[in-house]
Amino acid sequence: MKKIVPAVLLFVASTAMADLTDDVRCREIGFSKSIESKDIEAFRSFVDADARFVSGSVLRGPEEVAADWSVFMAEDGPRIIWRPQIVEVLDDGKLALSRGPYKYTAANEEGVDVDYWGTFNSIWRLNDDGEWRVVFDAGSPAAKPPGDEVQALLEAEDDCGM
Repeated sequence: MKKIVPAVLLFVASTAMADLTDDVRCREIGFSKSIESKDIEAFRSFVDADARFVSGSVLRGPEEVAADWSVFMAEDGPRIIWRPQIVEVLDDGKLALSRGPYKYTAANEEGVDVDYWGTFNSIWRLNDDGEWRVVFDAGSPAAKPPGDEVQALLEAEDDCGM
């Protein structure tokens, strides 16, 4: 019996961590889908009050971030999609990293859509209301398009119910 108790505790702990990892994965997918569906209010709901989005400058808080990302709301504007490839949650279950590919599509000077690829990194914090929200976000362009397997991740079905 003594050997069974630690095994059960280990199983329960690993199951709880897997659930948290899946929660963050689905939140990241929902975050992308809010932009894909051009829903700025839904997008804003994923951004933590203390958020810092880092690119050429630093955007602080949901209002600055949403204002900057509103370019994706225009029907003829650029499009972006991303999906997590790696999700890691700290043992205390309150902070997580999500990382994966993104594809940014915008019209060039001739009006032809061009795809630009990169990698995003999002740090998620579990808030007191039980929701994960992005606290830090940054991305970097890829030197070349990713392989087919990574590109397929952006088109894959998910089980997040969104």
